[in-house]
Amino acid sequence: MNKPLDYIFPHPPTDLDPTQLDPASVPQHVAVIMDGNGRWAKERGKNRLFGHKAGIEAVRETIRCASDVGVRYLTIYSFSSENWRRPQDEVIGLMNLFATTMLAEVDGLHEEHVRVMTIGQTDALPKKTRDAFAKAWDKTKDNDGMTLIVAVNYGGRQELLDAMQSYMDDAHAALREGRTPGPLTEETLSRHLYTADIPDPDLLIRTSGEMRVSNFLLWQIAYSEFVCTDVLWPDFNRYELLRALLEYQGRDRRFGAVK
Repeated sequence: MNKPLDYIFPHPPTDLDPTQLDPASVPQHVAVIMDGNGRWAKERGKNRLFGHKAGIEAVRETIRCASDVGVRYLTIYSFSSENWRRPQDEVIGLMNLFATTMLAEVDGLHEEHVRVMTIGQTDALPKKTRDAFAKAWDKTKDNDGMTLIVAVNYGGRQELLDAMQSYMDDAHAALREGRTPGPLTEETLSRHLYTADIPDPDLLIRTSGEMRVSNFLLWQIAYSEFVCTDVLWPDFNRYELLRALLEYQGRDRRFGAVK
């Protein structure tokens, strides 16, 4: 973290003290299930796409703040493999929103040294959306700042199936070459996940008061700390992220051990 806390959190609520944040104990990887856009819009008499558009500012602020406090990896759940079941106009609107937002934001992310990548079955995305994410990856792939991982057309169960298929393809290739395939271990399977070479999330945040993981990073969150907030995603800001970070820092992470 290169910026002082009073710069990152200039106007904290009276019940929140940014100086309590220990920069040395900021989670390396934060994952976020961004929920509540539809309810936020409904409360205002608007359609769901209005809520999704409003949620873009929360995404911007979360990325900026996470990078500033020293988070190394930020994964945001933007579109699940089940979200295709939503009304067609909402899905089309979301795909267009992903494309226009990514193209509009990539230069700023690049200036902040953020590296952008995607996880999920992106081949199924519309070409415009797929090309926007590909452009972001190509422009930022050599950056050495925070890595922003956008989970799009992502499903945790599908990721595990794809990992197993990838492992079996490697095993069959080894047998064809007269080699003995390596054993299937946790480490082996992890190397075949979409998130290979990325550390598992230390902290998982879910907004809007829901208490489920929604098929998100099922393997990777085995020992993640969960923070659930009633705040709807468009109202999530740097101070809500600070609350989650402080709650995380107050946890005793045992990883199954007794202390």
